[in-house]
Amino acid sequence: MLSRKGLIPEDYLLTRLAEDVLQPIKFKASSRKARFVSKSGTCNVAHTNIREQGRFLQDVFTTLVDLKWLHTLIIFTMSFLCSWLLFGMVWWLVAFAHGDLDHHTRGGGAAADFVPCVTDIRSFSSAFLFSIEVQVTIGFGGRMVTEECVSAIAILIVQNIVGLVINAVMLGCIFMKTAQANRRAETLIFSKHAVISVRRGKLCFMIRIGDLRKSMIISATVRMQVVRRTTTPEGEVVPLDQVDISLDNPVGTNGIFLVSPLVICHVIDRHSPLYELSASDLQNEEDLEVVVVLEGVVETTGITTQARTSYVADEILWGQRFVPTVSEEDGMYAVDYSKFGNTVKVQTPFCSAKTLDQVGGLVQFKLHAGATQRGSVRRRKQPGGLNKPSTS
Repeated sequence: MLSRKGLIPEDYLLTRLAEDVLQPIKFKASSRKARFVSKSGTCNVAHTNIREQGRFLQDVFTTLVDLKWLHTLIIFTMSFLCSWLLFGMVWWLVAFAHGDLDHHTRGGGAAADFVPCVTDIRSFSSAFLFSIEVQVTIGFGGRMVTEECVSAIAILIVQNIVGLVINAVMLGCIFMKTAQANRRAETLIFSKHAVISVRRGKLCFMIRIGDLRKSMIISATVRMQVVRRTTTPEGEVVPLDQVDISLDNPVGTNGIFLVSPLVICHVIDRHSPLYELSASDLQNEEDLEVVVVLEGVVETTGITTQARTSYVADEILWGQRFVPTVSEEDGMYAVDYSKFGNTVKVQTPFCSAKTLDQVGGLVQFKLHAGATQRGSVRRRKQPGGLNKPSTS
């Protein structure tokens, strides 16, 4: 693991790198529902009771690409062996039907006048070797097809076509497996924790994303969804209700220019599913999960890639914000990835965004809180209060 070797700081996570050490639960040690998307981006969904298994065979190429490397290599090896054995049997039958095997067994004076279909085929072993030579285009000079048998020429053409198809499928699968988009997503990173704090007078949900490679992700977009268990007014229980949440982007879209690490911000307003969430509710929340999806086109290959992660309630820090990672040095901007996941505490109200809107915003909330605090101080200083001197 790269993080164990010290090559990658431990304050951020590779999108495909599973965590080896479980993070301690911050608020309470209680069982919670299963994650919909893991920190490494894999979806925690098991497909069971699929009755139409034949649909996978209708798209054999995608099925082979989705298989594990070991299974793919075993399938290709068996494909070559089976084709070699099959055509080796065919060549042996051709030689047997034409009498090539009997001619080599008898010998005799008519050897100079006899023309076999395939030269130097004396047994099934030699027929199998000739099948390999034909399919992989290896010519050792001993065995070859003559013009004596039209069937032998037709079989030669068919085996060449079958060999080309197997080679094309094999090379295509190997190329697609080695150049899969999820390999590029290994260097797209997310912060391990999300934060909730005040930005521009609004309560915001924020995460940080970055790209470790210099080659850019073109047309990169970020989407967020809240996945939680909900119940409709009709009484229907939706175990995985996915609700899109908007992002604060001045451009008006979810597109980003991912040259340096960016803090992705979601303003918690009345349209947000986090509108009624407070700090105390976050501590007791067990069904909340925020899924983040980063998509884009790889600049070097042109393949669309996608990186995913999620944040549950235990991984959301209330009243903190990310520290800056970009600094200007010698006329260039330098990114310090050791600070990628670092956060600092900031003054943040513990109430929900709905409560803030009810009192008139953050400014009115501070004035109200200050007046309440001054009133409590005056009450403590009045006679009979807490500051009344004691008499013996």
